[in-house]
Amino acid sequence: MVEAGTKALESLASALGKGKHPPVEKWNPPFCGDLDMRIATDGTWFYLGTPIGRPALVRLFASVIKREDGRYFLVTPVEKVGIRVEDAPFLAVEMEIENRGPEQSLIFRTNVDDVVRCDAGHRLRFEPEAGTGGLRPYLHVRRDLWAKVTRTLFFDLVAIGEVREEEGQRMFGVASSGEFFAMAPEAAIAGYA
Repeated sequence: MVEAGTKALESLASALGKGKHPPVEKWNPPFCGDLDMRIATDGTWFYLGTPIGRPALVRLFASVIKREDGRYFLVTPVEKVGIRVEDAPFLAVEMEIENRGPEQSLIFRTNVDDVVRCDAGHRLRFEPEAGTGGLRPYLHVRRDLWAKVTRTLFFDLVAIGEVREEEGQRMFGVASSGEFFAMAPEAAIAGYA
């Protein structure tokens, strides 16, 4: 299976054309099996148990990742191979605040150099973290693909957070591009202020 996996990896790399994000949502090639590739929770990509050390190769593969029915695949127009993703396929690693205040926009860069403006089409979501009572923040990047927001950036989000009335409840969250992304009820965070 390693030989077939290597062939699939080489085929994917050679089949990719120009453009940062090929239209993988339009491609429906036959499934060719699973590849021994995984994306760890820290954003490191592994192939055959070894970290992929070339950032350009990671960006190349990240440009053709697709999610279907909760599974992740690398796709070209002619083949589709399964990969494992431990949490989210990307990490949000940098954030800039444009126009601080009521008109602010949050702009993120991912570990694979996608630049994403947080807005109605690229939402933030906050999920409860099992066992800690904390939250795990995610940013929608494209299609059904999300970036986990790093802990440092999460602290930055909390620092610019505010309380707003949402559906009859006072919620703590963060605003960007005219949208408000609620993290938690105000009462749940009152002890941390």
